[in-house]
Amino acid sequence: MSDDLTQRLSVEGVDPLALAGVNDANLIELARRLGVRVSLRGDVLTLAGPAPAVERATTVAQAVVDLARLGDPLDVHDIERLVGDEAQGTLGAPAGEHRIILPGLRRVIQPKTGGQRDYLQAIAQHDIVVGIGPAGTGKTYLAVAAAVDALHRKRVRRIVLARPAVEAGESLGFLPGDLQDKVDPYLRPLYDALEDMMPRDRVQKALESRTIEIAPLAYMRGRTLGDAFVILDEAQNATGMQMKMFLTRLGVNSRAVITGDKTQIDLTHREDSGLLQVERILPGIAGVAFCYFEETDVVRHRLVRDIIRAYAEDSQG
Repeated sequence: MSDDLTQRLSVEGVDPLALAGVNDANLIELARRLGVRVSLRGDVLTLAGPAPAVERATTVAQAVVDLARLGDPLDVHDIERLVGDEAQGTLGAPAGEHRIILPGLRRVIQPKTGGQRDYLQAIAQHDIVVGIGPAGTGKTYLAVAAAVDALHRKRVRRIVLARPAVEAGESLGFLPGDLQDKVDPYLRPLYDALEDMMPRDRVQKALESRTIEIAPLAYMRGRTLGDAFVILDEAQNATGMQMKMFLTRLGVNSRAVITGDKTQIDLTHREDSGLLQVERILPGIAGVAFCYFEETDVVRHRLVRDIIRAYAEDSQG
């Protein structure tokens, strides 16, 4: 047709599999969602179809190419998210200085949503950041990435990762092993995030030298954490007293990131949550920032976003 348009994008230096996906799934999804024909030949990605659709698809395709060039693993859910961002006018906001280059790995981590971008910016600019939102929004993952980056750049001398082990004194008592064996299941997500940021042998050496420490929140009592990047994960399950104890551990040249999900409080009495407490009493203090993630910031499977929305609607009904 006369009003058809063809646009060609250079993909030189991009891993074709990372860009196209398994069995070209990413390109097929791009074509399906935006109503264009998509083909990848050599170092050229070609988009063809009605001019308005091609113009829109070009913006999304360039964002996909940029992510693939950085080494990010991409799938059809990323295509869906980028198409949604374009529709909302939030696509293409620069990651800029918030990109994190992981030492020892050929990977770059950058925010994928506006909420993630604001979160990393807050971490860079504040000593204490509280990230609140649903699962799958990257709260813990990005915080650990920022911590590893700060350690690599020698901005801090160590990383401390903590989580409340809500049932460690009771229901876990029947498990074999010492206390560390009992609480390790609670800490495993922190180990997993860390091993995704650093070569495993380097993680092990850092743990042995205590350059990186992963511990239950209760282990923080009585300590002063100086020159450290401290992360408190699953903070909705810290009591008010535990949260105060944690915040008052910070020493000179330390920063803290607190993450939590208010919809997943496992404490017997919801009102005991230290996360709800700091949300009430800390806003307005200079150096403390609150970042709120929405379901649109979920970067896991598309169904996770839908499930979060369904639960939210049910609780309101």
